[in-house]
Amino acid sequence: MKEEVANIKKEFLKEIKEVKTEQQLADIKVKYVGKKGKLTLVLRSMGKLSPEERPVIGSLVNEVRDEIENLVEEKKQELKREELQKRLQTEDIDVTEPSKKIKRGSLHPIKQVIKEVEEVFLGMGYEIADGPEIEKTYYVFDQLNTPIDHPARDLQDTFYITDDVILRTQTSSVQIRTMENKKPPIKIICPGAVYRSDTVDATHSPVFHQIEGLVVDKNISMADLKGTLDMFAKKCLGEKTQIRFRPHHFPYTEPSAEVDVSCFVCGGKGCRVCKQEGWIELLGCGMVHPKVLQNCGIDPKIYSGFAFGFGVERIAMAKYGIDDMRLLFENDARFLKQF
Repeated sequence: MKEEVANIKKEFLKEIKEVKTEQQLADIKVKYVGKKGKLTLVLRSMGKLSPEERPVIGSLVNEVRDEIENLVEEKKQELKREELQKRLQTEDIDVTEPSKKIKRGSLHPIKQVIKEVEEVFLGMGYEIADGPEIEKTYYVFDQLNTPIDHPARDLQDTFYITDDVILRTQTSSVQIRTMENKKPPIKIICPGAVYRSDTVDATHSPVFHQIEGLVVDKNISMADLKGTLDMFAKKCLGEKTQIRFRPHHFPYTEPSAEVDVSCFVCGGKGCRVCKQEGWIELLGCGMVHPKVLQNCGIDPKIYSGFAFGFGVERIAMAKYGIDDMRLLFENDARFLKQF
C-alpha cells in the first residue's frame, strides 16, 4: 500500500505541472483528495491492513494529503499572479483621454425652501429646534390639548407603531419638548418630515415636510404674530405679498386663524394658480392655548405665546408655480434640474 500511495503522489505531481486554469486545478484536487479521491479511497481500504500497518499507512496518507493541498494552494496563487500580469499588459489606461462629463446636482426644491425659510427666521432671532420623527402620542396629542377622547384627534389619523408610539403628524411635538426643557423666552422654528395616512394626489402625500414656529415670552400678542408672518411672507414670496387672517379652530391655540397670502403670480387679481380667488391658503396659526403652556410647566398668567405651522411643499408649490405635489417626489431629473 506504501507503493500505491507513492504512485498516487507521483501521478499528482505530473498532472499539476500541466494545469493552466483554476478549473483544471479544482478538478485535480477533487480527483486526489475529494470525497471519492484516490487518497480517500486508500484511507477507506485500511480496514484490510493489520493493526501494526494502519498507523504507518494513515500517517503516510495524511502527509501526502497535506503536501497535495499545499501544492494546490501554491499553484492557485501562481495562476492568479499570471492572470493579473496578463490584465496589466492588456488593459492599458490612457490617462490623457478626456473623462466622462460629471453632471453636477443641486439642492432639491424642498431643501431650498427649508434653507430659505431658516435664513429668514434666523435673521429675526429664532433658533432651529429638532426632535424625533418616531414620537409618543403624549407629545403629539396629549400635551397639545388633544386627549384621546377629543374629536379633533380623529381628524389626524396617522401611522401607529404601538398604542402610544406613532410617526409624528406635526412638528408641534418639538415645541412641547422645548417648552418642557427650556424656560421662556422661547423663540424657535421646527423644520422636519411628518406623516399622515393621506391618499396620494396632487395636493396630498402621506409623507411631507412642515416648519412650525413658537414664541413664548411676556406680553406676546396677536399683533406680534401678524407682524412676524407678514415679514415672513414678504421675504419668501415677494415684497408685494399681502396676508389675511381667517378665524379657525385648533385645539392647541386660542384664538386660532388660517392665513392666506395674496397670489404672487397675479397680485390678487385672480389666475389659474390661485383658482381666480386672488388668495392662496398658506398656513395655520394662533395664540398658544393657556392649557398647553400649563401642561409644559409655564405659568399662563405670566407668559403668553404664539405658534404657526405650514407645509414646506405648499410653499414650494406657491413659490415655483408647481400644480402637482407628486412632482416633488418622483425624482424626475428633467423636472428637478429646473431648480
